[in-house]
Amino acid sequence: MKVDRTILKSLPLFERMTDPDLDSMLEHAVPRRVAQGDAVFEQGAPARSFFLLLHGRLKVTQVTQDGQQIIVRMVHPGDLFGFAMALRRSDYPGTALAAAESLILGWPTDMWSRFVEQNPRLAVTAMQTIGQRLEEAHTRIREMSTEEVEKRVAHAVLRLSKQAGRPVAAGIRIDFPISRQDIAEMTGTTLHTVSRILSAWESKGIVEGGRQKLTICDPQRLLNLADGARD
Repeated sequence: MKVDRTILKSLPLFERMTDPDLDSMLEHAVPRRVAQGDAVFEQGAPARSFFLLLHGRLKVTQVTQDGQQIIVRMVHPGDLFGFAMALRRSDYPGTALAAAESLILGWPTDMWSRFVEQNPRLAVTAMQTIGQRLEEAHTRIREMSTEEVEKRVAHAVLRLSKQAGRPVAAGIRIDFPISRQDIAEMTGTTLHTVSRILSAWESKGIVEGGRQKLTICDPQRLLNLADGARD
């Protein structure tokens, strides 16, 4: 499978790179299609490659010491992921699973330094990505430590709508398969609790559910719930 350089050129990360530099990157890239539910890499495995998501969605999960699985981030098209070397790790800290059929590019880990020398913006972007992840992690830790479950779920759904929302007739649809279990793993709660909350929201017309589908019908009311207002 050959990837045209114009695909990379359309991404903000690579838009300033010259055509020869893009061709050099693509020369070493390994394209891969990942079926929904398959893993790109698993937690604890040696970090031999880093990746770019071209199409689809991925969720990165971690299993805690007490055996609980949590979703630590979602990966969206144009995102770099799996660059453990930027964290000074030799292994992957989580498992990357395809939430929808996805297309990725992979490069050997030891090529990271060469790419950064050719395009310092990669290093800047990697640092920004790490910073964003830390900020989101701190936000989620604060939410789980101080907020009621309904507020945490409201914040999680609003983040998903901002990152992957698509306007439809009924409102804003999360543009990849999302289950209630996924939302439970994002918010550190149980499937039963998330099901109860979403069912209550559906009865009030705030969201509309379905099999691995979620549409936000009334974003303002959901924002009010996230802010602690009683509906």
